[in-house]
Amino acid sequence: MAKQSIFGRISTLVRANINALIDQAEDPQKMLDQLVRDYTNSIADAESAIAETIGNLRLLERDHQEDVQAAAEWGNKALAASRKADELRAQGNIVDADKFDNLAKIALQRQISEENEARAIAPTIATQTEVVDKLKDGLNGMKQKLDQLKSKRSELLSRAKVAEAQTKVHDAVRSIDVLDPTSELGRFEDKVRRQEALAQGKQELAASSLDAQFNALEDVGELTEVEARLAALKTGGPTPQALPASPDAV
Repeated sequence: MAKQSIFGRISTLVRANINALIDQAEDPQKMLDQLVRDYTNSIADAESAIAETIGNLRLLERDHQEDVQAAAEWGNKALAASRKADELRAQGNIVDADKFDNLAKIALQRQISEENEARAIAPTIATQTEVVDKLKDGLNGMKQKLDQLKSKRSELLSRAKVAEAQTKVHDAVRSIDVLDPTSELGRFEDKVRRQEALAQGKQELAASSLDAQFNALEDVGELTEVEARLAALKTGGPTPQALPASPDAV
């Protein structure tokens, strides 16, 4: 029963469609790792079962060979006893001749018994030999599938690493895209432009304030002159900064 169970597991695993299993799996890498473990464990179990089956087969073959050899030996003993009986009977020794004929009959009975045992065990040997051959073929198939699994797993891991690297490169390129207004660099550029505009505004404001101060100074000068002239009028003195009289008027 155990042998049949092992044989069934071997047949199932050998027929397994690895690509279909990968397509159906949510995480192909984990599934492949589990499959590799399952196949490895099943191969170990199969090897143990096959070794036991082969051992039993060799015992049966040894027993069969011993039965065949024993049958041949009893046949030789029967022949020897029969010839001795014939020899004694030719000499007129009927009593001893009959004894050797009886020995020959006993030997023949033992020969028949050994032949029957050898004949009975032959079908079992044939069946076990067929089972062992199938188990060996199944085991070889499992080992081939295991190699495929390991190769698929290596290919998958390599492809996953390449895809991960490509994704990182793509993300890195997008992160430094100066045309992207949402990127950090774009926001920093906007900040710099605002700072530049603020500095320009302050410069213009400062220049405007300076012009106003100079204009105020000019206005103060005009007022001071007016006050001076008014004071001169009141005292009857000459008006400050009055123009000199023309020579023709003298």
